[in-house]
Order: sequence, then C-alpha cells, then structure tokens
Amino acid sequence: MKQFHTPQSARFLRARYVLPLVLLATGGSALAQDPQPLMGQPLLGLTPTQLQHFEEGLVQFSTPLTEAMGLGPIFNEVSCVSCHNIPAVGGFSTRRVTRFGKAAVGPVPFDPLAGLGGTLLQDQSLDVACREVVPPEADHEIHRGTPALFGAGLIESIPDADILAVQAAQPVSVQGIPRYNQPLESPGGPMVLGRFGWKGGVSTVESFSIDASLNEMGLTSAFAPTENAPNGDVGLLAGCDSVADPEDHADAAGFTLTQRFTHFQRFLAAPAQTPRTGMAGEVLFEQVGCADCHVSSFTTGTVPEAALSGVLIRPYSDFLLHDMGALGDGIVDGIATETIMMTRPLWGLAQRSALLHDGRATGASFGGLIDLAVAEHFGQSDASRIAYQALSSADRDLVADFLASLGRAEFDWDTDNDLTEFDWFFLEPLMTGPAPSVPLTADDPGALCDVDADGDFDLVEFGKLQRVWTAQ
Repeated sequence: MKQFHTPQSARFLRARYVLPLVLLATGGSALAQDPQPLMGQPLLGLTPTQLQHFEEGLVQFSTPLTEAMGLGPIFNEVSCVSCHNIPAVGGFSTRRVTRFGKAAVGPVPFDPLAGLGGTLLQDQSLDVACREVVPPEADHEIHRGTPALFGAGLIESIPDADILAVQAAQPVSVQGIPRYNQPLESPGGPMVLGRFGWKGGVSTVESFSIDASLNEMGLTSAFAPTENAPNGDVGLLAGCDSVADPEDHADAAGFTLTQRFTHFQRFLAAPAQTPRTGMAGEVLFEQVGCADCHVSSFTTGTVPEAALSGVLIRPYSDFLLHDMGALGDGIVDGIATETIMMTRPLWGLAQRSALLHDGRATGASFGGLIDLAVAEHFGQSDASRIAYQALSSADRDLVADFLASLGRAEFDWDTDNDLTEFDWFFLEPLMTGPAPSVPLTADDPGALCDVDADGDFDLVEFGKLQRVWTAQ
C-alpha cells in the first residue's frame, strides 16, 4: 500500500475511519457502480482460472524471446511488451515500424515487393549478415505506430451482424466497407469481419498473436510455420535460422506462447471513459459527423467467457474501411487500397501524445493534437473535417474535453493511468459532500470523481477511491 506524507494525505487517511459508518448508513447502494479498471488491469468478472491465464499470459507477454525459443533470425523487437507498454503493459508505444513497396504508376498497380521481403521491414537480426534493408526497388516508404490492445477481447466479441447493421445505417457518403479475413487459427472455418490492424486485416485476438509473433519477433507456430526470409532471400535464411520450424511449442500446461499472448490480450479491460456520458463535447462530436464512423457503442454477443458476453462497450469505431484520401498510407493490403484505412477506435485516446497512423499529429496540447489530426482527415471524412473546423474555438475545446475523457479513469487528475498524492492534491478541494447546492454536471472538474453520477463527490466516492488506490 502507498504511504502518504502531505497534510492533504493526512486528511485522506483520517477519512478512512469515517467511511465504514457511511457504508453502514447507505447499505449496498454505495457499491452499486464501481470505478472502471485502469489500463493494463484485467476485465472485471473473470473466473479464477481466467484470471490465472491472464496473469500467466502477462508474464509471457513481458518476457524477451531468445534465439533458442524462436526469436529471429529477423525481427523488430524481442518481446510483445517492447511495442505495447504505454501507459501499461498491453498499450501502445513510440515504436514505429516501416512499410514499403513500389507505388502504382498509371495502369501498373502497387507492388508489395513480396519477393524482396515486403511490405514489412524487420529492422533487427540475430546476425548482421541477415539484416533486412528497404530495397532500392521500393519508392514508397511509410511508418506505422503501435496499436493499443486494451479491450481487444471485447472488440472481438462484437457480433459481425452488429457491425454490418452500423454500415447499413451510415449515410451513403461515409458508408464503410466490411473486410472479411480467414482467422489464422481456423483455416477451414468461416471468414470473420476484420477489426484489428490499421487496414482491418486481422479478425481475432489469436490471429493477432500469431501474426505479430511471426512478423515482429520471428516466432513461427503451427498456424504460421514459415520463417520470413531476409529481403526474400531463402538461401540467406538457411544460413541464419538455427531453430527448426515451427518454433512455438506447448508448455507443461498445454499452451503455446501465442496462446499465452492471446489469453493476456483477450482478458485486458477496456480503457476507461470518465465521465461515462453526458459531456457537451460529445453532442458536438456527433453534430459534426465524427460519430458516423467513430460509432460510440456496441454490445458484445454471447461468447464462451461470461465476462466478455453482453457487455456495453464504447470503442468509438465502426470497424469498417473508409477512403481517407491523402491520409491513406499508400500501402495496399488485401481489399484495402492505398487511401483506405480502418476507423481507429478512439477509446484510450487521452493517453496519446501523437495521433494518426504515423504519429504526424504531435508536438501540441491535447486540443492541438485533435485539431492537427482532424485537419488530416480527407476523402470520406471531408464533410466532418470542414464542419469541425467551422466550430468556434470554445466548441472545439468542448470536443477536446470530451475526447480527453476517453482513456481517463476516475480520480486520475493528471491522466497518467496511476493514482498518487499528486492526484489527491487536486481532488480533495473537489469534494462536495452529499446533495450540494449546485449539483455537478458531466463537464465540471468534479465529475472525474462522481462515480455514481448523482451530482456529488462525497464519502461514497471517497471509499471507492480508497479501494482503487490500494488495489492498483
């Protein structure tokens, strides 16, 4: 448990002795709505076995691979956590990977240069003699950021039919395109709507684990058994690869590494949103058309895991492909051509200091980042960009305030996914007690603490703050 040494902290601790009396007076209603998990924490409602799988998966997700375990011979990083660590394990990172190819010219289509190792550059190797480079034939090169994995199991659990229903209801001018993929782990099974990756090329959490293990770390597995050859040179690969494929074998409990990675990701909690509803900026977000593609909510279907079933989630994406014009990355991936990208989920946005696929929107305040990112939206998002830019400065600030709620947990004043004395310094003056003369609204600073949305920050919420603080 953390220790507190400031005068404010002393008052914080003294109040803990009042809290039991409050709970006795209010009964179970005080616990009716719990704070949302911090990023990196597991879903609420997991069974003991699922929680164990989450924790064991976290260990493997964070453990560096060695050559004997299947690392390389070419790779980008040695562990999953190397690219997924902000603001917690399972998040995004500042790492950028390189994609390349030969751009289309006239009737000649984009060439992924697959025979030369395209389109993903593996920029590290076990042996420098096997190091990949962007080949001179490539005349197009871009960089992509790392997606966060929080809530991945919930996204996977959205019924395909619900995504198609959203598509059918969209205005024709912004109607998205569904992308179907064959899950790697079920090569003979049905095609599934894509919902992961910058171009929607991955449909399931396990496929993501299998694909990333091979392409980012060089780990071959039963469903991806063929090693990447350095710049496509199979002869060079033979001299660099010392471990027989496939390299990913079941452990004593019967799980492979890619399955362990999947357990961790599938059971990660979604990013918090605080306050959960009611901000004026969300109304404006909808009015300018952003919500046509950044759809606020879905309810997950019935899946084997009860904690993932029938859950209302707010990812702010339609999980469809859209023509983004100049914002496209110039890479062709299946049906996703040069200008087509999948709508990014916005949950967790508050934690980012660089936006868009290549991080080009950076170096500004959070509101400035939103302005920069919106300014790059073209193609099907033209009308929304124009409408947003026509808003007054005050209204754009309201939109930014709303977007800053996506990825902010209750009581986290500085939005760093951690509760400390610094947060309490600013939170203590916001305590109103029950039934204040002017109730809190969703746009008030104190709404950060109004967990039960009853218009106040009182000792009921203070008790919830204590529980989150000691459990983190």
